[in-house]
This record gives sequence, C-alpha cells and structure tokens, in this order.
Amino acid sequence: MKFEELFEEWKKDTRIDKTELADEALKIPKLHHKYYTIFCRERALLKSLEADMKRLKLDKFEFYTTGPTEETKAKGWKLPARGMILKQDLPTYMEGDNDIIELSLKIGMAQEKVDFLDSIIRSLQNRGFLIKSAIDFQKFIMGG
Repeated sequence: MKFEELFEEWKKDTRIDKTELADEALKIPKLHHKYYTIFCRERALLKSLEADMKRLKLDKFEFYTTGPTEETKAKGWKLPARGMILKQDLPTYMEGDNDIIELSLKIGMAQEKVDFLDSIIRSLQNRGFLIKSAIDFQKFIMGG
C-alpha cells in the first residue's frame, strides 16, 4: 500500500461522530483489524527487503573483491575504472553503490510505513478511553 493511500484511509478513519459515540466504540475492533492486517503485511515486506539487502551486500562484496562473473555481467554490474577494489576501500564503494542505495531507500520507506501503522494501532488502543471520556462528559453536562 502506498503512503498516500494509507494517509487518506487514516484521515477518514480518524473522524469520530460525536452524536454516535456508541457506534464509534463498536467500530474500534474493525479498525484495529484493518490496520493490524496492513501492519503485518507491511512488516513482512520490510523483513523481506532487509533479507534482500543482506543478499545484495554479500553479492556486491564478492563482486568487488573477486571481480565480475557471467551472472554479474548479466545484471549490468561494472567495476570502477580502476578495476579491483582494495579491502580498505570496500566500505566506501559499498555505501556508494547505486543498487544498495536504492534498496536502502525502499527499506527506509517500508520502515516509515511500519512505524506509522504502529502509531495508528496505539492510537486505536486509546480510542476507547477517548470515547468513554466523551460519553462521561456528555453525562456530566446533562446533569447525570
């Protein structure tokens, strides 16, 4: 799910109808299920991307230290103009590698989504208390 879609969904779901507080309280489990399902899917995607990063770093390490193979040539990987990389220079080349940077950005975005979904779930856990407080306040105003 894209971040924009997630924001729009949450924007709609954050609205609480003050005149139907009992119905709003009953919606909490449905909302929790909805967002927890998305959270689990996004967290699994994050774990998958992190595993892909470990494999990519290993492949790039082998590529930079042992040179190109038919497989790496097919992927379009090229050594720098100076050829093989010295071990002390390897971290610099690994950090600046376009494939690693691109995957790091995907991981960062996936982590942001997981963190956002986690905050939504925590907010939903507090929603029942907010609704109860609103009901209590209405009772107080009505003299009950």
